[in-house]
Amino acid sequence: MEGCSVSPILPAALFTGFLYYVANLRPGVDTNHLQKPNVIVILADDIGWGDLGQNWPRTSETPNLDLMAQEGMRFADFHAAASTCSPSRASLLTGRLGLRNGVTRNFAVGSVGGLPLNESTLAEILKGVGYYTAMIGKWHLGHHGLYHPNNRGFDYYSGIPYSNDMGCTDTPGYDIPFCPPCPKDPETDCCKHKDCYSTVALPLFENMSIVEQPVNLSALTEHYAERATRIIQHASKNRKPFFLYVALAHMHVPLSPAVHFVNTTRQGVYSASLREMDSLIGLIKNTSDTTDKENTIIWFTGDNGPWSQKCEFSGSVGPFLGSWQTHKGNSAKQTTWEGGHRVPTIAYWPGKIPANITSTALLSVLDILPTVLSLARVGLPLDRHYDGMDATEVLFSRSQTGHKTLFHPNSGAAGRFGDLQTVRLEQYKAYYLTGGAEACGGGTGPEQLHDPPLIFDLSRDVEEGAPLDSSSAEYRGVLERVTAEREAVLQDIATDNVSRADYTIDPAVEPCCNHQHIVCRCQGQK
Repeated sequence: MEGCSVSPILPAALFTGFLYYVANLRPGVDTNHLQKPNVIVILADDIGWGDLGQNWPRTSETPNLDLMAQEGMRFADFHAAASTCSPSRASLLTGRLGLRNGVTRNFAVGSVGGLPLNESTLAEILKGVGYYTAMIGKWHLGHHGLYHPNNRGFDYYSGIPYSNDMGCTDTPGYDIPFCPPCPKDPETDCCKHKDCYSTVALPLFENMSIVEQPVNLSALTEHYAERATRIIQHASKNRKPFFLYVALAHMHVPLSPAVHFVNTTRQGVYSASLREMDSLIGLIKNTSDTTDKENTIIWFTGDNGPWSQKCEFSGSVGPFLGSWQTHKGNSAKQTTWEGGHRVPTIAYWPGKIPANITSTALLSVLDILPTVLSLARVGLPLDRHYDGMDATEVLFSRSQTGHKTLFHPNSGAAGRFGDLQTVRLEQYKAYYLTGGAEACGGGTGPEQLHDPPLIFDLSRDVEEGAPLDSSSAEYRGVLERVTAEREAVLQDIATDNVSRADYTIDPAVEPCCNHQHIVCRCQGQK
């Protein structure tokens, strides 16, 4: 099978393969580097808060993650920065909300742009202070030209450029609606399968080159495991601090678990996929533990809540049902209800992070960048404002002090993408706008503006079923504080150095290893 370069104009100095990466990890002792921790960030896709056994006893498919939680710190009130893919990932790598970094909605197969080039990524900053930086998995922040991961701070990249349903494969897996395999006949009717990609196959990248198209989804987990293992082992052997970002395909549809995982559970395909994901994370943890356990922090979290529209192929929100909304569309992915952005999260660093601790601090994916930079003794760039906080006191000193306020941006269910019309203030949550994403079986909750806003007390009502009485003294007191916090952040954004993403679509930039073959098949691909 041929690997085909998709951006010949890019700098030749970029790594072109994994072996080249290994050759350039030169041994050498640098005491400053040796004191910097290795960082592994694992991001699960479309995972529910209730998918983790330590969060929700009804789940039994995550023994490795459960052990990591027992040996580290579990976060009970940790949130994605948005409830859909690209904005959440952009915020993880920049520490900034979408209204600041410019990414407020998802990029497409034919997107010309991506995460704005004037935004500094965590990988770029760490690379600048001597880290080896690698990414495995789903990028979804722009694949064309300078937006490719190799140009956003990653020395090495292996993965898919966007979601695993954004292209056909020969192993289509489980989805609703069911999508057929990639067509092999140019005469195939490409338009009869609603909501399925059938004109361009899903590619697998190794650095700048497409090495497989369509990718074999059922073998993708094994591919990621092999790459992650080598990166950790080689970086440790060469005494080089590293940042490894693993953005899993799990638990996004289509679900394509290996056969032996399907045979280990009676709970269905989702449970089999969850067990497969957990097994991969266990392998990464074990590899890290046997190489540089004392100097490596592993941070596991999710990009947003489950995609409830996918019925039995979606995860569990646990107790965060969004009951006020559920009879009018779903209250998970794409919404600002708790099920849309509260995600299972674990931090693990033996000997540094105390074991078997549950943190109730209000934290977010936005906090990963400032916390990691603090651990690496690197200051934040001074030319822009950040929404994340340094959470080292929470990690190491058992502090329960997190954010006083979090802002949950509109992510597709209602309103304009990125707008901050849901505000979390301590245990209270205010909705100026509500709306439900499409539910299993259809049905979408209507967009509703609320003036004054709905306010829920999550300490008494985790299901978000009954808002506070707007005539009560408690409501009036909370409303005054919420209003002030929201006005302050909007004013801060208005005076900040903000970016604008280019969402232009051009079919010419769709990743394709061979335009002469149906659906861009690589020559020799069966």
